[in-house]
Amino acid sequence: MLVNLAYLLHKPTGTTNYALNLLPFLSQLDPCFLATEASGLTEYYPVADNMTAELGMKGHLRRLLWTQFQLPRIYRQQTRQGAAAPLLFSPIAEAPLFSNCRFIVTIHDLIPLRFPDISRSLTGLHRVYVPQVLRAAAHVICNSQATADDVMAFYGLSSRKIAPIPLAHDAEHFRPLALERQNYFLILGRHAPYKNVAIALQAFAQLPNPSHYELWIAGPSDKRYTPELQRQAEALGIVDQVRFLDYVAYEQLPILLNQALALIFPSLWEGFGLPVLEAMACGTPVIASNISSIPEVTGEAALLVSPTSPDEMTDAMAQVARDRTLWDQLSEAGLKRSAQFSWENTGQATISLLRSYL
Repeated sequence: MLVNLAYLLHKPTGTTNYALNLLPFLSQLDPCFLATEASGLTEYYPVADNMTAELGMKGHLRRLLWTQFQLPRIYRQQTRQGAAAPLLFSPIAEAPLFSNCRFIVTIHDLIPLRFPDISRSLTGLHRVYVPQVLRAAAHVICNSQATADDVMAFYGLSSRKIAPIPLAHDAEHFRPLALERQNYFLILGRHAPYKNVAIALQAFAQLPNPSHYELWIAGPSDKRYTPELQRQAEALGIVDQVRFLDYVAYEQLPILLNQALALIFPSLWEGFGLPVLEAMACGTPVIASNISSIPEVTGEAALLVSPTSPDEMTDAMAQVARDRTLWDQLSEAGLKRSAQFSWENTGQATISLLRSYL
């Protein structure tokens, strides 16, 4: 089996963390990993390290060209070395077309189709390239039932070809740390419009006493969107209460979550919503959108609100801030809910599917 890890980032985000957490389970199948040093592997087939999203669209383009023209050559080499054609597994929805490669891919969301104005280039890929990849795949893994429903609705794939396998969290990393809570609400994620940070800013400004709290926004800054959010905070009169933290290293996330009053996750759509699960695993109450995959993750262990209603969000924030009994209930419920998600379950379900095609 070949595992394509050419896309892994040096500063891990969701899809990179997904692949890295699968590595111990994939290793059980004795695969050939196609990777760079960012994977942390000691044994791998080396590929160029200039094919990631960290280099913008140039990185994407290099990787797509490599996938179509170089990856099939590696696949054929492996075929000559073995008795049968190998299986290629890609933890993202990229694979060679028109090359007789057998492959299984994971698709994490269809955000570029739901919000086409965010990235026209990625929208084009999801309209032209991704559906061809999914149709040619032997099987498609989705990270939630919501993503599976999108794949069926947008691309017409049969449910028989789709395996929803939910993501998980590292329970050793994301856990209660007995740190003193501080009076800040936390947002984790990028600043793209579908993340809906603007509504959260408005909701925070509507609190009866916003000066008593802070709103920390952790995620990579984006010159297209961050300045506008900063101007909005200034216009709302909360600039002194809002902190833009930029990218926060994986090692620091548990501390940030453990000291937060609550996680605010106002996204207009998510493929899964890892920050929600990670916050619950730290015992941090969650206020999140009531749509897409998020209810699959939270169950009844969070306050779910309409992402288009700043008033609902404000009410939820005020409740968590002033009602200690509710805070404790959400904290305990989140810990119990998060315990239902483990990389052991995700990994075993993934290799079970892969084995059926080997």
